[in-house]
Amino acid sequence: MTPNIPETNQTRIVIIGAGFGGLALAQQLAKHDVQIVLIDKNNYHQFQPLFYQVAMAGLEPSSISFPLRKIFQRKKNVHIRITKVTQVNTEQKILTTELGELSYDYLVIAVGADTNFFGMQNIIENAMPMKSVSEAIYLRNKVLQNLEDALTATDADTREGLMNMVVVGTGPTGVEVSGTLAEMKRLILPKDYPELDFNQMKIYLFGSSAEVLEVMSDEASVKSKEYLERLGVIVRNGVRITDFDGKYAYTQSGEKIRTNNVVWAAGIKGNVIEGFAKEAYGPGNRLKVNQFNQVEGFNDIFALGDIALMSGDPKFPNGHPQVAQPAIQQGKLLAKNLFKMMRKEEPTGFEYNDLGSMATVGRHLAVVDLPFWKFQGAFAWYVWMFVHLMAILGVKNKVMVFINWLWNYITYDQSLRLIIKPKIKQ
Repeated sequence: MTPNIPETNQTRIVIIGAGFGGLALAQQLAKHDVQIVLIDKNNYHQFQPLFYQVAMAGLEPSSISFPLRKIFQRKKNVHIRITKVTQVNTEQKILTTELGELSYDYLVIAVGADTNFFGMQNIIENAMPMKSVSEAIYLRNKVLQNLEDALTATDADTREGLMNMVVVGTGPTGVEVSGTLAEMKRLILPKDYPELDFNQMKIYLFGSSAEVLEVMSDEASVKSKEYLERLGVIVRNGVRITDFDGKYAYTQSGEKIRTNNVVWAAGIKGNVIEGFAKEAYGPGNRLKVNQFNQVEGFNDIFALGDIALMSGDPKFPNGHPQVAQPAIQQGKLLAKNLFKMMRKEEPTGFEYNDLGSMATVGRHLAVVDLPFWKFQGAFAWYVWMFVHLMAILGVKNKVMVFINWLWNYITYDQSLRLIIKPKIKQ
């Protein structure tokens, strides 16, 4: 088996990863006379900022996913291969994939990041991460199935474990998950499960940092914690979850919390590809790159987005935030720089234009930090929805998300609380 890419006189640019950075780069390059090979494990682009809404039964998975082949239908110079890259031979300029070997002229690594469990084996085995659509669906299934099981639990301890939720990580994902859970507990779940007493359900948010949303402004941090506590979330800043055996979550001080549900949103690390020396990687498994996104020591290999550690910017000495905007901006600039390099011209160094950050806690409760304005509350919530709606790929997806949000807003309900499990072969 081989990737079966046609040999042409065009320069071949191989992009590994169809996230925000890889997709932005491929879309820009596709307009020119080069051959693009786009490799990803999935045949769709995932809109990661809304994973939590899939996990919390607010959106269909298809609403935040867009087929890659649909994006490049009319681009004959783009070849999409659904496979996994296992190794890079930088000397021979060859990739080893599960489909076979593939040569490249330029290689762009945009493989993103995965959940960082910090080596805690019990948490790896028992906690629920949320870095893909499939993981979000698994989380939705687990939460809903546990509520079904709580109905038939014969003792209070078992019921408590099935209903209690522990969310780990006080960044945007952790805040959004715990806020949504709190709203479901208050508005939706009592209607679905009238036999359960949801006053007994506890939702915890743990974070090792001293503040909620530490990466945002002080105003956003204070207000988001206030919103969470108003919704009934038990916020525990400066407290780390160090173990979870499936029935109890343990803090670093030995405190035990009875729960069968731990959502892990506490950290990420880069996805490693074999073939680079250990010295090529910095903290968090991020590849060290220069201001042109070239991996240190190479002129023909680049890294984008979450996997790229560009520490030369004095505003971001520890690298750029691992969110969508740096990846998109790097992808667009790299497309221009690749052609400059082919013409032996001097490329342009990357400067991150910080457009701001935002997070939503619940209905009419959100925080927005723009470079020129910081605001919270209902208006911030509407701004958050508009920005995310416009960023989703595809008109149909935008319409479907808008309809789901509108229905939820009018009815105080979600209509996607489905437990969908794969069939197990006997």
